Amino acid sequence: MSGELVVFISSMLPITELRGSIPLGVAFYDLPVVWVFVLAVIGNLIAGAIVLLLLDLLINRFLIHKIYILNRFFSWLFAWTRKRHTEKFNRYRDLALILLVAIPLPFTGAWTGALAAFVFGIRFKRAFPLIALGVLIAGVIVSIVTLGIVSL
Repeated sequence: MSGELVVFISSMLPITELRGSIPLGVAFYDLPVVWVFVLAVIGNLIAGAIVLLLLDLLINRFLIHKIYILNRFFSWLFAWTRKRHTEKFNRYRDLALILLVAIPLPFTGAWTGALAAFVFGIRFKRAFPLIALGVLIAGVIVSIVTLGIVSL
């Protein structure tokens, strides 16, 4: 499998996203950082868009109505999450979503941003550009850090 394909696919995965795929492409496959950045951002954006589009379909239209225990679990989980975070999220709404995706730490990224947008009821039309901006920022940060580490 080519390095480009590995970077692209690994940027779509929820664990690695572009935080893992950029260093992988630059350090292990010796690909140019700009090309790796482009592949990783595109892959991560595709994954984020798919998650955003499928969450409503999967949870609201299928799981909750078909499986009673999942209905109870997701109802409890979303209510608990909204209760704990709605005030903060509403205060920083767009910035919160961008930063949640942009800060390259574990459990942040396009997948988490898409889930947060779903839980807080942000529609695709509004959420996707915010997530995309966060992905771009994360990609720049990870690329700079990767170049710094690789050049050592």
